[in-house]
Amino acid sequence: MLTNLSQNDPKIAKAIKNELNRQQNVIELIPSENFVSTAVLEALGSVLTNKYSEGYPGNRYYGGTENVDIVEQLAIDRAKQLFGAEHVNVQSLSGAPANIAAYFAILKPGDTILGMDLSHGGHLTHGHPVTSMSKIFNFIRYKTDKETGLIDYDNLLQMAKEHQPKLILVGYSAYSREIDYQKVKEIADEVGALTMADIAHIAGIIAGGKMNNPVLLFDIVTTTTHKTLRGPRGGMIMCKEKWASQVDKAVFPGLQGGPHEHNIAAKAVAFKEALQPEFKEYAGQILKNAKALENKLKEHNFEIMFVTTENHLLLIDVTNKNLTGKQAQDLLDKVGITCNKNMIPDDPRKPMDPSGIRLGTPAMTTRGFKEAEFELVGDFITQTLENPEDDALHQQIKQEILELTGKFPLYPELN
Repeated sequence: MLTNLSQNDPKIAKAIKNELNRQQNVIELIPSENFVSTAVLEALGSVLTNKYSEGYPGNRYYGGTENVDIVEQLAIDRAKQLFGAEHVNVQSLSGAPANIAAYFAILKPGDTILGMDLSHGGHLTHGHPVTSMSKIFNFIRYKTDKETGLIDYDNLLQMAKEHQPKLILVGYSAYSREIDYQKVKEIADEVGALTMADIAHIAGIIAGGKMNNPVLLFDIVTTTTHKTLRGPRGGMIMCKEKWASQVDKAVFPGLQGGPHEHNIAAKAVAFKEALQPEFKEYAGQILKNAKALENKLKEHNFEIMFVTTENHLLLIDVTNKNLTGKQAQDLLDKVGITCNKNMIPDDPRKPMDPSGIRLGTPAMTTRGFKEAEFELVGDFITQTLENPEDDALHQQIKQEILELTGKFPLYPELN
């Protein structure tokens, strides 16, 4: 597979082969990661990477774009079908640029945005003070209710009345519950605000019909394409037709030049895959697996943030295991379980050494794991974290994980 690369750049080829080996031999629990099909990989590695195509299908600044026009239009049409969107822009390079373009498409500098607090499961691009956008727009951050684990919609309404935002933004990177988009829309309408949802984490589950779809209600919706949607790394913006021109102009020429048509081709391939009946089964299995993992961890007295999971992820406070999030991440990495350290609501610790870890089921669901396997994963996690000094046990668990992952091959044709 890497014949030419191995000859021309053996160091890069070796790193790629090592990464393939790592992916094949670990239990991947990072909620924002997944495994694309070989068809998606082929599109990503195609000659489309050679083509410049500033503009949009049928309206380019370069000649020779007849083939990339077909590719991009297919991606657009398939995304519209998947989500019921009136307008779609598939050129955003990733989720953060998609969010930035969305802000500039419908807002003016200084406008107020109500967005979810990062430590309560929101995303960095939703107004965290370290981001450039926080210097351009006035972000006010709302939180979840500690007792119910839900967004406090009554409080959200009060905040909306107090701050009179131009935009109410929902979406998350570490929140494990469903969102009542209808309620958010009613709150926005009451104060005359626009609505935006960032569905980067749950787009595939929505496309599979297993979670609520804000595209039908909201003014603008952004997503990545590489998480539960199981496509290449990239972003996408969906909106009502009245915002179409402003969205397209915000992406190009507002923020980007030529689109990455090889990446857009891979998006189109992934969207076609997501339109197949088996993808609905996949989306449903993600949720079943997350619930199985939650139940197993609760048996072992792990503290589940936001009370429960209604999607693909779990945010766990490991303080009662006498560990920090970083220590837990490192211990699990040692036995072959990949996750990420993560802040919990109002975390007293620092972002690089927080109190929690974040676990997700999409990637291993892609490999074929079902409830029984995720119950085993819950046991592996428990044994590892409750015995942090037991190297012999860790080696035993690592061997068991190698045997388990070997039963669910990943990219055997690439070896």
